[in-house]
Amino acid sequence: MAKKQRKFVDDGWAIWTDGDDICTIYLQDWLNPKGNSYIDLAIRIRNVKSTTRMRVYVPFTISNSDIEDVSLLFNDTKILQAVFGSACIVDYKKNDFTSEIAYIGKTVDIVHISAVDYQLSELSNGTLMDIDLSVIQPFIDNGEAYFIWRMPHKSLDKLFKSRVGAGSVMSRFRDLITSPMLSEKNGYSIRINEPRLLPEEITRVGSFHRQKLKKAVITITVSEDYDINDEGCYRIRHLEEELYREYSPNKYKTDDVISYQWHQNRESNLQGQFNFYYNITRNSISGGSMTVYMILLMLLAVMGEILGDFAKTFLGLQ
Repeated sequence: MAKKQRKFVDDGWAIWTDGDDICTIYLQDWLNPKGNSYIDLAIRIRNVKSTTRMRVYVPFTISNSDIEDVSLLFNDTKILQAVFGSACIVDYKKNDFTSEIAYIGKTVDIVHISAVDYQLSELSNGTLMDIDLSVIQPFIDNGEAYFIWRMPHKSLDKLFKSRVGAGSVMSRFRDLITSPMLSEKNGYSIRINEPRLLPEEITRVGSFHRQKLKKAVITITVSEDYDINDEGCYRIRHLEEELYREYSPNKYKTDDVISYQWHQNRESNLQGQFNFYYNITRNSISGGSMTVYMILLMLLAVMGEILGDFAKTFLGLQ
């Protein structure tokens, strides 16, 4: 019978602005069960010229050093093709705050988060990013803009962190012998703008309840050794290694990984609250069990040889 390990993480995100705009949030998880998972957060704002402030709640603690401005890589057209799924024409760093790209018949601004003024505040078990957009307004030339950055996904690292069993030494040894198959089942929930999972400091803010989040798109990229329940998934594909080699997180292996994508929109949830749930599973042979089996086989072989020699001596065969 397989030994089961079950763990769960419940991430509650929030995004809202003060303008007359419509937002879409994109979360790209670079899931690494061995540690050092990352998440790319992208926000598209339409009618961005009316927006002077944006706030984002991250469900784990981050510092300024954790925020990587991946938009600075957009001078590479292969990376742009990977991110936007289309050939793009880029006017890179057209000013101190933005680049501009043209693709599929439209032109949008890319705001470089590293050039924008923002404040980080710890709230509950997470971090609130308060981003001042008033300074960049004179540099916005289009009605639509993207903000994108990368962070270490600390809650997922905790989810996959190996844990030593709390039982006795003998009970753990028994498990190694009786349960050579190890079945991992990890629950991962993403909830966006759902008040039940957010600190009171956010739910008391009037502009949060007036937010206009229109759509949420979730992408999870993980080794093909792991399975994800793909119900409702609208796209599954092998990651295009050639396109993502220079864009994926540092030391992230892009070979033999699968990308899964889901989306929800406001048409099915007028409150603009989105909820995604995933089972991430893996069945494998316990390395500890194999080691114990090899030791036992060696001991049995030695004991067998000793008993054989003893029997020969006892029966006078030597």
